[in-house]
Amino acid sequence: MIAERKYVRREFYFAITLDRKHAGPVLIASSQGGMNIEDVAAENPSAIITQPIDIMEGVTDAIAERVAASAGFYDDGLTQAVDTIKKLYDLFIKYDATMLEINPMAEDRKGNVLCMDCKINFDDNTEFRQKEIFALKDESQEDARDSKANAAGLNYIALDGTIGCLVNGAGLAMSTMDIIKLHGGSPANFLDVGGGATAEQVTTAFELITSDPNVNAILVNIFGGIMRCDIIAQGIIDAAQKLSLKIPIVVRLRGTRVDDAKALMAASDLKVIPCDNLNEAASMIVKLSSIVELAKDSNVKVNFELPI
Repeated sequence: MIAERKYVRREFYFAITLDRKHAGPVLIASSQGGMNIEDVAAENPSAIITQPIDIMEGVTDAIAERVAASAGFYDDGLTQAVDTIKKLYDLFIKYDATMLEINPMAEDRKGNVLCMDCKINFDDNTEFRQKEIFALKDESQEDARDSKANAAGLNYIALDGTIGCLVNGAGLAMSTMDIIKLHGGSPANFLDVGGGATAEQVTTAFELITSDPNVNAILVNIFGGIMRCDIIAQGIIDAAQKLSLKIPIVVRLRGTRVDDAKALMAASDLKVIPCDNLNEAASMIVKLSSIVELAKDSNVKVNFELPI
C-alpha cells in the first residue's frame, strides 16, 4: 500500500455515539487525541467535551462550531472542522451507525483538518436497508461460532465458563447466567434462541455450545410463552441423536405445551435431568459441572451419554 505521508501538527479526538442517558446521539470531542480516550476521561475529565444532539434538529453550524472551538480548533481549521463534523454526523445517520470514532482527527502543518483513523459500528438490525455496508463484512475475521449463530438467527456470545446455557429471551438468559454464578458456577455462553425458534435452530444451538471444549454441562431454561416447549424438546432430542452428547443436561421447561415436551423426552429415553425449579436446576448443573471437571483432572471417565 502506498500512501502520502502526513506531518501532523496537532491531534484531536472526535466521536459520535448513541447514549441512553440523553436518549439520542452525542458528539464527543477532546483536544487530547491520538491516545486512549478512556485514560483521558479518567485522568482529566474536563478535557472531554460532550454535546447531546436533538435527533430531529441534527447538527447545526452553531453546534458544530461550539464543539470544534471547545476542542481547540481555530481560524481556517475551525471552519474545516465544522464542515467535517457535520458531514460525519450525516454519515452516522444515513448508514445507521451506532458509533463513529475518529482518533486522531488531526491538523497538519498547513492547517488542513484530516481524519487519520476511523472506526464505525453499524446497527445489525438495519442490515435489510444497509445491504452495501453489510456486504463488506469479512466472515474470516469473526469467530466461526458467531458467524454460525448469525446465520441461524441465534444470539450467541462465547464466555470463558464451563456451563453451557440454552435459554429463550435475553432477560431470562441473563438471569440464568446470574443464578449459575450465584451457585458458584461459571456460564460458558450467552445464548438466546428467541421466541420463535425451530427444532433445527435448537439443534444448531447445541452444536454451538458443545463446540466449546470447556463446556462440562448444559442448562436448558425455557419459559414457553410464544416459544413452545415441545419444539425445544424435539430440538434436544435431535441434537442428542446428531451429536452423541455425553455431558449432563439439566432441562427446565415451563409454559406452553410443557406436558407435551416432557412426554416427548420421556418417550425418547434421553438421560436428561428434568427440574421445574430454576434455583434447584442451577444448583444441580453447577454440581454436575464440578463432577465432570474433577473427572477430567483425575482422568476418570464419567458416562453421561445421550441417548441411551
